[in-house]
Amino acid sequence: MVGAIQQLFKAVHAGGVDPLLLELVHLRASEVNGCSPCVFAGVQSAKKQGETDERLHNVVAWRETPFFTEPERAALALTEAATRIQDGEPGVTDEIWDAAAACFDEKQLSAITLNIALTNFFNRINRTTRQQAGQAW
Repeated sequence: MVGAIQQLFKAVHAGGVDPLLLELVHLRASEVNGCSPCVFAGVQSAKKQGETDERLHNVVAWRETPFFTEPERAALALTEAATRIQDGEPGVTDEIWDAAAACFDEKQLSAITLNIALTNFFNRINRTTRQQAGQAW
């Protein structure tokens, strides 16, 4: 199973999306899902890649801050819509998809979508098995 998951991560990273944007997507989905190990790991990974504390502290409130670009905002909106399907939200609306499609090509959108799905997958495993932030995997 590990090999299959590694292939999925390779596909995400081969999609031509800025790795820091992928980290923001991972972080936001993990925040929505309350997955402390993924929030912890996502912040650490983003910082290693040069992301600022200012932006990391504001991912949770990205709509109310000036710190994110239009493509980042489109990816974060897509992330929330795809993640919050259990909340009775409408999911990814045409408006959300069109905003993302205006910023990313098909390959990039596929990579972002797969990254959202993988993050939600791991969030659910971690929540189910009650993993805690800071543990080594």
